[in-house]
Amino acid sequence: MSQLARVREAASKDRKQTFTALLHHVSPELLKISFYKLKRQAAKGIDGQTWKNFEENLEINIIELHARIHDGRYKPKPSRQIFIPKENGSERPLSIQCVSDKIVQQAVVAVLTQIYDDEFIGFSYGFRPNRSQHDALDALTCGITDRKVNWVLDLDIRKFFDTVEHDWLIRMLQHRVQDQRVLKLIKLWIKVAVVDEEGSRRPAHIGVPQGAVISPLLSNIYLHYVFDLWSHKWRSDRARGDVTVVRYADDAVLGFQSKWDANEYRVKLERRFIKFGLTLNSDKTRLIRFGRFAASQSAELGLGKPETFDFLGFTHFCTTKRNGDFQVGRRTSRARLIRQIKAIQVELRRRLHSQPLQTLRWLARVMQGHMNYYSVPGNIFQVSLFRDEIVRRWFKILKRRSQRSSIVWSWFCEWVNRLMPRARIVHPYPGERFLAKYSQ
Repeated sequence: MSQLARVREAASKDRKQTFTALLHHVSPELLKISFYKLKRQAAKGIDGQTWKNFEENLEINIIELHARIHDGRYKPKPSRQIFIPKENGSERPLSIQCVSDKIVQQAVVAVLTQIYDDEFIGFSYGFRPNRSQHDALDALTCGITDRKVNWVLDLDIRKFFDTVEHDWLIRMLQHRVQDQRVLKLIKLWIKVAVVDEEGSRRPAHIGVPQGAVISPLLSNIYLHYVFDLWSHKWRSDRARGDVTVVRYADDAVLGFQSKWDANEYRVKLERRFIKFGLTLNSDKTRLIRFGRFAASQSAELGLGKPETFDFLGFTHFCTTKRNGDFQVGRRTSRARLIRQIKAIQVELRRRLHSQPLQTLRWLARVMQGHMNYYSVPGNIFQVSLFRDEIVRRWFKILKRRSQRSSIVWSWFCEWVNRLMPRARIVHPYPGERFLAKYSQ
Protein backbone atom coordinates (compact mmCIF):
# COMPACT_ATOMS: atom_id res chain seq x y z
CA MET A 1 0.00 0.00 0.00
CA SER A 2 1.37 3.45 -0.94
CA GLN A 3 1.97 6.12 1.68
CA LEU A 4 -0.92 8.25 0.40
CA ALA A 5 -3.22 5.24 0.50
CA ARG A 6 -2.28 4.74 4.16
CA VAL A 7 -3.24 8.35 4.87
CA ARG A 8 -6.62 7.75 3.22
CA GLU A 9 -7.18 4.54 5.17
CA ALA A 10 -6.34 6.21 8.47
CA ALA A 11 -8.57 9.19 7.70
CA SER A 12 -11.49 6.91 6.77
CA LYS A 13 -11.18 4.75 9.88
CA ASP A 14 -11.24 7.66 12.30
CA ARG A 15 -13.05 10.81 11.17
CA LYS A 16 -11.71 12.71 14.18
CA GLN A 17 -8.06 11.85 13.70
CA THR A 18 -5.71 14.78 13.17
CA PHE A 19 -2.56 14.49 11.07
CA THR A 20 0.59 16.07 12.44
CA ALA A 21 3.10 14.83 9.85
CA LEU A 22 2.05 15.27 6.23
CA LEU A 23 4.72 17.32 4.47
CA HIS A 24 7.10 14.36 4.13
CA HIS A 25 4.59 12.91 1.64
CA VAL A 26 5.50 15.80 -0.69
CA SER A 27 8.37 13.84 -2.22
CA PRO A 28 10.31 14.43 -5.46
CA GLU A 29 8.22 11.64 -7.03
CA LEU A 30 4.95 13.32 -6.05
CA LEU A 31 6.21 16.71 -7.26
CA LYS A 32 7.08 15.17 -10.62
CA ILE A 33 3.65 13.52 -10.90
CA SER A 34 2.07 16.85 -9.95
CA PHE A 35 4.03 18.65 -12.66
CA TYR A 36 2.65 16.37 -15.35
CA LYS A 37 -0.91 16.98 -14.12
CA LEU A 38 -0.64 20.69 -14.92
CA LYS A 39 -2.02 22.21 -18.10
CA ARG A 40 0.84 22.46 -20.56
CA GLN A 41 -0.47 25.48 -22.44
CA ALA A 42 -1.41 27.52 -19.35
CA ALA A 43 -0.57 31.22 -19.22
CA LYS A 44 2.80 32.29 -17.79
CA GLY A 45 3.16 33.41 -14.21
CA ILE A 46 4.93 36.55 -13.10
CA ASP A 47 8.36 34.95 -13.67
CA GLY A 48 7.59 34.29 -17.35
CA GLN A 49 8.40 30.59 -17.08
CA THR A 50 6.30 28.15 -19.10
CA TRP A 51 5.57 24.47 -18.51
CA LYS A 52 7.96 23.59 -21.31
CA ASN A 53 10.73 25.78 -19.84
CA PHE A 54 10.42 23.97 -16.52
CA GLU A 55 10.49 20.56 -18.19
CA GLU A 56 13.80 21.29 -19.94
CA ASN A 57 15.65 20.84 -16.63
CA LEU A 58 12.94 18.87 -14.87
CA GLU A 59 15.04 16.63 -12.63
CA ILE A 60 17.20 19.49 -11.34
CA ASN A 61 14.19 21.81 -10.91
CA ILE A 62 12.26 19.17 -8.96
CA ILE A 63 15.21 18.41 -6.65
CA GLU A 64 15.77 22.13 -5.97
CA LEU A 65 12.05 22.73 -5.39
CA HIS A 66 11.84 19.76 -3.00
CA ALA A 67 14.85 21.04 -1.05
CA ARG A 68 13.37 24.53 -0.71
CA ILE A 69 10.06 23.13 0.55
CA HIS A 70 11.63 20.97 3.24
CA ASP A 71 14.28 23.35 4.51
CA GLY A 72 11.82 26.23 4.77
CA ARG A 73 13.21 28.37 1.93
CA TYR A 74 10.18 27.98 -0.35
CA LYS A 75 8.14 31.17 -0.75
CA PRO A 76 5.41 31.51 -3.39
CA LYS A 77 5.83 34.26 -5.95
CA PRO A 78 3.10 36.89 -6.39
CA SER A 79 0.22 35.91 -8.68
CA ARG A 80 -0.45 37.74 -11.92
CA GLN A 81 -4.06 38.86 -12.05
CA ILE A 82 -6.16 39.07 -15.20
CA PHE A 83 -9.90 39.53 -15.69
CA ILE A 84 -12.13 37.26 -17.76
CA PRO A 85 -15.72 38.08 -18.80
CA LYS A 86 -18.66 36.43 -17.06
CA GLU A 87 -21.99 35.54 -18.66
CA ASN A 88 -23.74 38.43 -16.89
CA GLY A 89 -21.37 41.00 -18.43
CA SER A 90 -19.18 41.51 -15.36
CA GLU A 91 -15.61 40.30 -14.99
CA ARG A 92 -14.03 37.59 -12.84
CA PRO A 93 -10.51 38.08 -11.44
CA LEU A 94 -8.23 35.17 -12.25
CA SER A 95 -4.86 34.55 -10.55
CA ILE A 96 -2.08 33.22 -12.78
CA GLN A 97 0.59 31.44 -10.74
CA CYS A 98 4.15 30.44 -11.50
CA VAL A 99 4.78 26.84 -12.54
CA SER A 100 6.72 26.00 -9.37
CA ASP A 101 3.88 27.22 -7.15
CA LYS A 102 1.34 25.20 -9.14
CA ILE A 103 3.45 22.06 -8.68
CA VAL A 104 3.69 22.41 -4.90
CA GLN A 105 -0.01 23.17 -4.59
CA GLN A 106 -0.92 20.17 -6.77
CA ALA A 107 1.21 17.94 -4.55
CA VAL A 108 -0.40 19.25 -1.35
CA VAL A 109 -3.85 18.80 -2.92
CA ALA A 110 -2.95 15.15 -3.63
CA VAL A 111 -2.08 14.66 0.05
CA LEU A 112 -5.05 16.52 1.54
CA THR A 113 -7.51 14.83 -0.81
CA GLN A 114 -6.70 11.53 0.89
CA ILE A 115 -7.97 13.00 4.15
CA TYR A 116 -10.99 14.94 2.96
CA ASP A 117 -12.55 13.11 0.04
CA ASP A 118 -14.17 10.40 2.14
CA GLU A 119 -15.25 13.01 4.67
CA PHE A 120 -17.09 15.17 2.18
CA ILE A 121 -20.84 14.55 2.00
CA GLY A 122 -22.33 12.72 -0.98
CA PHE A 123 -24.18 15.72 -2.42
CA SER A 124 -20.88 17.60 -2.90
CA TYR A 125 -19.65 17.01 -6.47
CA GLY A 126 -17.29 19.82 -7.39
CA PHE A 127 -13.58 19.13 -7.97
CA ARG A 128 -13.55 15.69 -6.41
CA PRO A 129 -11.94 12.51 -7.77
CA ASN A 130 -14.24 10.43 -9.97
CA ARG A 131 -16.99 13.05 -9.79
CA SER A 132 -17.90 15.35 -12.63
CA GLN A 133 -20.36 18.06 -13.55
CA HIS A 134 -22.51 15.42 -15.23
CA ASP A 135 -22.63 13.43 -11.99
CA ALA A 136 -24.03 16.53 -10.29
CA LEU A 137 -26.51 17.08 -13.12
CA ASP A 138 -27.61 13.43 -12.94
CA ALA A 139 -28.04 13.64 -9.17
CA LEU A 140 -30.15 16.78 -9.45
CA THR A 141 -32.40 15.32 -12.14
CA CYS A 142 -32.88 12.07 -10.24
CA GLY A 143 -33.48 13.93 -6.98
CA ILE A 144 -36.23 16.08 -8.48
CA THR A 145 -37.79 13.20 -10.41
CA ASP A 146 -37.65 10.45 -7.80
CA ARG A 147 -38.34 12.42 -4.63
CA LYS A 148 -41.26 14.61 -3.58
CA VAL A 149 -40.08 17.96 -4.91
CA ASN A 150 -42.52 20.84 -5.40
CA TRP A 151 -40.12 23.77 -4.99
CA VAL A 152 -36.57 24.44 -6.11
CA LEU A 153 -34.24 26.87 -4.35
CA ASP A 154 -31.54 28.06 -6.74
CA LEU A 155 -28.74 29.42 -4.53
CA ASP A 156 -26.12 31.96 -5.52
CA ILE A 157 -23.37 32.95 -3.08
CA ARG A 158 -22.22 36.51 -3.64
CA LYS A 159 -18.53 36.58 -4.66
CA PHE A 160 -17.75 33.40 -2.71
CA PHE A 161 -14.07 33.07 -3.63
CA ASP A 162 -13.49 36.74 -2.78
CA THR A 163 -15.12 36.56 0.65
CA VAL A 164 -13.72 33.39 2.27
CA GLU A 165 -12.36 34.46 5.66
CA HIS A 166 -8.79 33.26 6.23
CA ASP A 167 -9.07 32.77 9.99
CA TRP A 168 -12.15 30.57 9.64
CA LEU A 169 -10.55 28.57 6.84
CA ILE A 170 -7.45 27.80 8.91
CA ARG A 171 -9.60 26.85 11.91
CA MET A 172 -11.56 24.45 9.72
CA LEU A 173 -8.38 22.89 8.36
CA GLN A 174 -7.07 22.38 11.87
CA HIS A 175 -9.90 19.92 12.59
CA ARG A 176 -7.91 17.37 10.58
CA VAL A 177 -4.54 18.95 9.73
CA GLN A 178 -2.09 19.79 12.53
CA ASP A 179 1.09 19.73 10.48
CA GLN A 180 2.21 23.33 10.99
CA ARG A 181 4.42 23.26 7.91
CA VAL A 182 1.46 22.40 5.67
CA LEU A 183 -0.70 25.03 7.35
CA LYS A 184 2.07 27.59 6.85
CA LEU A 185 2.16 26.81 3.13
CA ILE A 186 -1.60 27.27 2.85
CA LYS A 187 -1.41 30.58 4.71
CA LEU A 188 1.28 31.76 2.32
CA TRP A 189 -0.80 30.78 -0.72
CA ILE A 190 -4.02 32.47 0.37
CA LYS A 191 -2.23 35.64 1.45
CA VAL A 192 0.17 35.87 -1.50
CA ALA A 193 0.39 39.26 -3.17
CA VAL A 194 -1.42 39.89 -6.43
CA VAL A 195 0.04 41.94 -9.31
CA ASP A 196 -2.66 43.48 -11.47
CA GLU A 197 -2.47 44.43 -15.15
CA GLU A 198 -1.03 47.87 -14.27
CA GLY A 199 1.78 46.29 -12.27
CA SER A 200 0.44 47.31 -8.84
CA ARG A 201 1.09 44.79 -6.07
CA ARG A 202 -1.26 44.25 -3.16
CA PRO A 203 -1.50 41.56 -0.47
CA ALA A 204 -4.62 39.44 -0.03
CA HIS A 205 -6.41 39.78 3.30
CA ILE A 206 -9.54 37.82 2.43
CA GLY A 207 -10.69 35.23 -0.11
CA VAL A 208 -8.92 32.46 -1.99
CA PRO A 209 -7.35 33.15 -5.38
CA GLN A 210 -9.50 32.01 -8.29
CA GLY A 211 -7.36 30.02 -10.67
CA ALA A 212 -5.00 28.71 -7.99
CA VAL A 213 -4.58 24.91 -7.96
CA ILE A 214 -5.26 24.74 -4.22
CA SER A 215 -8.42 26.91 -4.28
CA PRO A 216 -11.02 24.30 -5.34
CA LEU A 217 -10.07 22.02 -2.44
CA LEU A 218 -9.97 24.90 0.04
CA SER A 219 -13.39 26.11 -1.13
CA ASN A 220 -14.79 22.60 -0.73
CA ILE A 221 -13.42 22.41 2.81
CA TYR A 222 -14.90 25.81 3.68
CA LEU A 223 -18.33 24.95 2.29
CA HIS A 224 -18.17 21.47 3.82
CA TYR A 225 -18.20 23.02 7.28
CA VAL A 226 -20.33 26.08 6.52
CA PHE A 227 -22.92 24.59 4.16
CA ASP A 228 -22.78 20.81 3.71
CA LEU A 229 -22.69 19.55 7.30
CA TRP A 230 -25.22 22.13 8.42
CA SER A 231 -27.59 21.45 5.48
CA HIS A 232 -27.36 17.71 6.04
CA LYS A 233 -28.23 18.10 9.71
CA TRP A 234 -31.02 20.61 9.01
CA ARG A 235 -32.53 18.22 6.46
CA SER A 236 -32.47 15.37 9.01
CA ASP A 237 -33.63 17.29 12.08
CA ARG A 238 -35.79 20.19 10.93
CA ALA A 239 -37.34 19.49 7.54
CA ARG A 240 -41.00 18.51 7.46
CA GLY A 241 -40.85 16.94 4.00
CA ASP A 242 -38.36 15.64 1.46
CA VAL A 243 -35.28 17.73 0.72
CA THR A 244 -32.71 17.04 -1.99
CA VAL A 245 -29.38 18.88 -2.18
CA VAL A 246 -26.77 19.09 -4.95
CA ARG A 247 -23.69 21.30 -4.70
CA TYR A 248 -20.97 21.80 -7.28
CA ALA A 249 -18.27 24.16 -5.95
CA ASP A 250 -20.13 27.35 -4.97
CA ASP A 251 -23.24 26.52 -7.04
CA ALA A 252 -26.05 24.74 -5.18
CA VAL A 253 -29.63 23.74 -5.97
CA LEU A 254 -32.07 22.32 -3.43
CA GLY A 255 -35.44 20.66 -3.99
CA PHE A 256 -38.15 20.87 -1.30
CA GLN A 257 -41.45 19.12 -0.85
CA SER A 258 -42.70 21.92 1.40
CA LYS A 259 -42.56 25.65 0.69
CA TRP A 260 -42.41 26.24 4.43
CA ASP A 261 -39.23 24.16 4.56
CA ALA A 262 -37.73 26.12 1.68
CA ASN A 263 -38.40 29.51 3.27
CA GLU A 264 -37.28 28.36 6.72
CA TYR A 265 -34.09 26.88 5.29
CA ARG A 266 -33.21 30.05 3.41
CA VAL A 267 -33.69 32.28 6.46
CA LYS A 268 -31.54 30.04 8.66
CA LEU A 269 -28.89 29.64 5.95
CA GLU A 270 -28.57 33.41 5.52
CA ARG A 271 -27.97 33.77 9.27
CA ARG A 272 -25.35 31.03 9.21
CA PHE A 273 -23.58 32.54 6.21
CA ILE A 274 -23.23 35.89 7.97
CA LYS A 275 -21.24 34.21 10.75
CA PHE A 276 -18.68 32.98 8.22
CA GLY A 277 -18.47 36.10 6.08
CA LEU A 278 -20.71 34.86 3.27
CA THR A 279 -23.92 36.28 1.85
CA LEU A 280 -26.56 35.06 -0.56
CA ASN A 281 -26.97 37.05 -3.73
CA SER A 282 -30.59 38.10 -3.35
CA ASP A 283 -30.82 39.08 -7.03
CA LYS A 284 -29.92 35.58 -8.21
CA THR A 285 -31.18 33.35 -5.40
CA ARG A 286 -34.70 32.25 -6.33
CA LEU A 287 -37.39 29.95 -4.99
CA ILE A 288 -39.52 28.63 -7.85
CA ARG A 289 -42.39 26.20 -8.20
CA PHE A 290 -40.91 23.12 -9.87
CA GLY A 291 -41.61 19.39 -10.06
CA ARG A 292 -44.21 16.91 -11.24
CA PHE A 293 -47.16 19.06 -10.13
CA ALA A 294 -45.73 22.45 -11.07
CA ALA A 295 -47.43 22.67 -14.46
CA SER A 296 -50.91 21.82 -13.19
CA GLN A 297 -50.58 24.04 -10.11
CA SER A 298 -49.29 26.96 -12.16
CA ALA A 299 -52.18 26.56 -14.59
CA GLU A 300 -54.73 26.53 -11.75
CA LEU A 301 -53.20 29.74 -10.36
CA GLY A 302 -53.05 31.38 -13.78
CA LEU A 303 -49.27 31.66 -13.65
CA GLY A 304 -48.49 30.21 -17.07
CA LYS A 305 -45.65 27.75 -17.54
CA PRO A 306 -43.46 26.84 -14.52
CA GLU A 307 -40.26 28.86 -14.19
CA THR A 308 -36.88 27.46 -15.17
CA PHE A 309 -33.45 27.56 -13.53
CA ASP A 310 -29.87 27.27 -14.77
CA PHE A 311 -27.26 24.93 -13.32
CA LEU A 312 -23.86 24.04 -14.75
CA GLY A 313 -24.58 25.40 -18.21
CA PHE A 314 -28.04 23.85 -18.63
CA THR A 315 -31.49 25.39 -18.31
CA HIS A 316 -33.75 22.98 -16.40
CA PHE A 317 -37.49 22.99 -17.09
CA CYS A 318 -40.57 20.90 -16.38
CA THR A 319 -41.77 18.64 -19.19
CA THR A 320 -43.25 15.20 -19.78
CA LYS A 321 -42.30 11.97 -21.51
CA ARG A 322 -44.32 10.59 -24.40
CA ASN A 323 -46.42 8.57 -21.97
CA GLY A 324 -47.27 11.70 -19.99
CA ASP A 325 -45.00 11.04 -17.01
CA PHE A 326 -43.11 14.01 -15.56
CA GLN A 327 -39.47 14.52 -16.36
CA VAL A 328 -36.86 17.24 -15.96
CA GLY A 329 -35.96 18.74 -19.32
CA ARG A 330 -32.50 20.16 -19.97
CA ARG A 331 -31.27 22.40 -22.73
CA THR A 332 -28.11 24.42 -23.24
CA SER A 333 -28.30 27.71 -21.38
CA ARG A 334 -29.06 30.48 -23.86
CA ALA A 335 -26.42 32.78 -22.39
CA ARG A 336 -23.81 30.02 -22.55
CA LEU A 337 -24.75 29.13 -26.13
CA ILE A 338 -24.56 32.72 -27.37
CA ARG A 339 -21.24 33.31 -25.63
CA GLN A 340 -19.68 30.21 -27.17
CA ILE A 341 -20.91 31.01 -30.68
CA LYS A 342 -19.57 34.57 -30.45
CA ALA A 343 -16.18 33.33 -29.21
CA ILE A 344 -15.97 30.88 -32.11
CA GLN A 345 -16.89 33.61 -34.58
CA VAL A 346 -14.03 35.77 -33.29
CA GLU A 347 -11.61 32.88 -33.74
CA LEU A 348 -12.94 32.14 -37.24
CA ARG A 349 -12.26 35.73 -38.25
CA ARG A 350 -8.75 35.42 -36.87
CA ARG A 351 -8.27 32.30 -38.97
CA LEU A 352 -9.71 33.96 -42.07
CA HIS A 353 -6.59 33.44 -44.18
CA SER A 354 -5.65 30.04 -42.76
CA GLN A 355 -6.03 26.92 -44.85
CA PRO A 356 -9.77 26.04 -44.81
CA LEU A 357 -8.99 22.39 -44.14
CA GLN A 358 -7.03 23.30 -41.00
CA THR A 359 -9.88 25.49 -39.80
CA LEU A 360 -12.38 22.71 -40.48
CA ARG A 361 -10.34 20.26 -38.42
CA TRP A 362 -10.27 22.79 -35.59
CA LEU A 363 -14.04 23.29 -35.86
CA ALA A 364 -14.53 19.52 -35.78
CA ARG A 365 -12.64 19.38 -32.47
CA VAL A 366 -14.72 22.26 -31.13
CA MET A 367 -17.93 20.48 -32.12
CA GLN A 368 -16.82 17.22 -30.53
CA GLY A 369 -15.91 19.01 -27.31
CA HIS A 370 -19.31 20.74 -27.30
CA MET A 371 -21.10 17.42 -27.75
CA ASN A 372 -19.00 15.79 -25.03
CA TYR A 373 -20.58 18.19 -22.55
CA TYR A 374 -23.95 19.25 -23.93
CA SER A 375 -25.19 16.19 -25.84
CA VAL A 376 -27.53 14.90 -23.14
CA PRO A 377 -30.91 13.27 -23.84
CA GLY A 378 -33.47 15.89 -24.81
CA ASN A 379 -30.92 18.49 -25.93
CA ILE A 380 -30.32 17.38 -29.51
CA PHE A 381 -32.07 20.46 -30.96
CA GLN A 382 -29.77 22.89 -29.15
CA VAL A 383 -26.67 20.89 -30.10
CA SER A 384 -27.79 20.86 -33.73
CA LEU A 385 -28.45 24.59 -33.53
CA PHE A 386 -24.91 25.15 -32.28
CA ARG A 387 -23.47 23.13 -35.16
CA ASP A 388 -25.60 24.80 -37.81
CA GLU A 389 -24.81 28.27 -36.49
CA ILE A 390 -21.02 27.92 -36.43
CA VAL A 391 -21.03 26.38 -39.93
CA ARG A 392 -23.27 29.16 -41.24
CA ARG A 393 -21.10 31.88 -39.73
CA TRP A 394 -17.94 30.33 -41.11
CA PHE A 395 -19.52 30.18 -44.56
CA LYS A 396 -20.34 33.91 -44.39
CA ILE A 397 -16.80 34.75 -43.27
CA LEU A 398 -15.29 32.74 -46.12
CA LYS A 399 -17.60 34.41 -48.64
CA ARG A 400 -16.30 37.81 -47.54
CA ARG A 401 -12.70 36.75 -48.03
CA SER A 402 -12.96 37.54 -51.70
CA GLN A 403 -15.45 39.52 -53.78
CA ARG A 404 -15.20 36.81 -56.41
CA SER A 405 -15.85 33.96 -54.03
CA SER A 406 -17.40 30.98 -55.79
CA ILE A 407 -18.27 28.99 -52.69
CA VAL A 408 -21.68 27.39 -53.00
CA TRP A 409 -23.65 26.52 -49.86
CA SER A 410 -24.64 23.02 -50.99
CA TRP A 411 -21.08 22.09 -51.90
CA PHE A 412 -19.74 23.71 -48.74
CA CYS A 413 -22.11 21.71 -46.47
CA GLU A 414 -21.19 18.47 -48.21
CA TRP A 415 -17.49 19.19 -47.71
CA VAL A 416 -17.96 20.21 -44.04
CA ASN A 417 -19.97 17.07 -43.28
CA ARG A 418 -17.03 14.86 -44.20
CA LEU A 419 -15.08 15.96 -41.11
CA MET A 420 -17.52 17.78 -38.85
CA PRO A 421 -19.33 15.45 -36.41
CA ARG A 422 -23.10 15.39 -36.79
CA ALA A 423 -25.13 16.29 -33.71
CA ARG A 424 -25.96 13.20 -31.69
CA ILE A 425 -26.60 12.24 -28.07
CA VAL A 426 -23.48 10.93 -26.32
CA HIS A 427 -24.67 10.77 -22.70
CA PRO A 428 -27.06 8.18 -21.21
CA TYR A 429 -30.24 9.12 -19.39
CA PRO A 430 -29.48 10.54 -15.91
CA GLY A 431 -31.13 7.68 -14.05
CA GLU A 432 -29.12 5.04 -15.90
CA ARG A 433 -25.74 6.54 -15.10
CA PHE A 434 -26.62 7.68 -11.57
CA LEU A 435 -27.93 4.26 -10.52
CA ALA A 436 -25.00 2.47 -12.16
CA LYS A 437 -22.49 4.63 -10.31
CA TYR A 438 -24.02 5.24 -6.90
CA SER A 439 -26.49 2.43 -6.20
CA GLN A 440 -23.93 -0.13 -5.02
